[in-house]
Amino acid sequence: MSDSSLLLSIAILGGTGKEGKGLAYRWAKAGYHVHIGSRDAGNARQAVTEILNLLEGEAAMEGLTNLEAAQKSNIAVLTVPYSAHNETLTSLKDALQGKILIDVTVPLKPPKVSVVQMPAAGSAAQEARQILGEGVEVCSAFQNVSHEYLLGDSVVDCDVLVTGTSQEAREETLKLVEAAGLTGWDAGPLENSVVAEGLTSVLIAINKKYGSNHAGIKITGVNRT
Repeated sequence: MSDSSLLLSIAILGGTGKEGKGLAYRWAKAGYHVHIGSRDAGNARQAVTEILNLLEGEAAMEGLTNLEAAQKSNIAVLTVPYSAHNETLTSLKDALQGKILIDVTVPLKPPKVSVVQMPAAGSAAQEARQILGEGVEVCSAFQNVSHEYLLGDSVVDCDVLVTGTSQEAREETLKLVEAAGLTGWDAGPLENSVVAEGLTSVLIAINKKYGSNHAGIKITGVNRT
């Protein structure tokens, strides 16, 4: 457990779903203080209980409302379905000012989830920026990672593209990618989030075609040293 993880608290907003619980598990295991948020604090507390059972109680976690979690956090991570994206962000706008928001949302519109359907803002992350304003640094990450990888200790054979409104915000997000046991790449400004978000529908289509649940992406041809 590093000093930085002891000082940093993470709110996972809408964190009772599979993606949110998977990220919470990995960050709590890495030593971060994790606040799981939900519209219903009881559901958030139940998610915490499930994760603590997996970690044998060795973690700093609590279940709260989304508002309480946002208020207590240094960094917030949004893992809600796209149908709840606008409403959730609008209700938390004041609580998120001065912080980093990592938006994991993909603009999937059932039933055609394997077809790319981007919002008027360009991407869900750009939409978040419009709602929250310049007082919040917005990053986009984790869209292409199967939740089935996260809630456990298996090696994740999928890279994470990180886009964001500033290099500093992307660097902080990349630290959390690494802490979750994944390989992250600085993919540039938030406008590029349209590519990562759109890739999710492509990966869903590939999964359906080839009978898999684990399609992902890998960056090749780059020396990281």
